Amino acid sequence: MRVALGLKAHSGWAALVCIGAAHERLQVIDRRRIELVDAGEAWAKMPYHAAEKLNGVEALSLVKRGVESAHRVAAREMRDVVAHLREGKHAVVACAVLTPEPMPTWSIEQILAVHFRMHKAEGVLFPDALGRAAEACGLKLISVAEKRLDMSSDPLARTVAALGKSAGPPWARDQKLATAAALIALE
Repeated sequence: MRVALGLKAHSGWAALVCIGAAHERLQVIDRRRIELVDAGEAWAKMPYHAAEKLNGVEALSLVKRGVESAHRVAAREMRDVVAHLREGKHAVVACAVLTPEPMPTWSIEQILAVHFRMHKAEGVLFPDALGRAAEACGLKLISVAEKRLDMSSDPLARTVAALGKSAGPPWARDQKLATAAALIALE
């Protein structure tokens, strides 16, 4: 079965839905929450906020550690998911990651100087880590601009709803968005 991954990231975790396609039939192969920070590193969910009150060198160091941690954990989780799917004899063909609006090229210092920039940087961090992890696993990466994803189109909405009904709960907004992204990646 051809399988595509769809991911909706949050600070420190992501909703993952894997959609399989065989003979014009779609099904949810896997869905889960994947953690993107190691246990004991809760600060890494919001590394810019964690560095907000530190001095220059300490702040830069903490942010860099947080970013490196996000990339390391995302890579580990992606390898595990892909290995699990391949063990099930699935052909993992692509990975779609829902992405926020792009961030200006601010330095870490510029980000830490303005609070809303910290939110923006952390909102971009985890989708970026997931995208890099997918590419490191040799997957075709599809970036899906979340704000441009039209979940109201009849065919897409019906397909997502049918897949949700077959999968059962939980089937909230995150799972719906991740499913729509995976369907785009399967095209």
